[in-house]
Amino acid sequence: MQEHITIKLSKVLHQKARLGIMSILIVAREAEFTHLKKQLNLTDGNLNTHLYALEREKYIMIQKKFVKRKPKTICRLTEKGRKNFSEYIDNLEQIIQGVPKK
Repeated sequence: MQEHITIKLSKVLHQKARLGIMSILIVAREAEFTHLKKQLNLTDGNLNTHLYALEREKYIMIQKKFVKRKPKTICRLTEKGRKNFSEYIDNLEQIIQGVPKK
């Protein structure tokens, strides 16, 4: 018996905030912490937690620097992140295609 397609969904990506982060980065390739925070309506701590989870899996790279004495955090999508996000979307599409239409 073949396993259900939902088993293939990434546990890392199948979370609203992380899916949002990846959706932004897949289009923009990189984004500032403040942009992600505003777009996704997350607190600093919550966003940090989700970014760390994505960084730990090597889906994103985080660069911290100072610009005019202010901290600036840039998040970039990695090739592994792009590949895994694409696979995740493909799996979601397979699920959607299997749902009968009224």
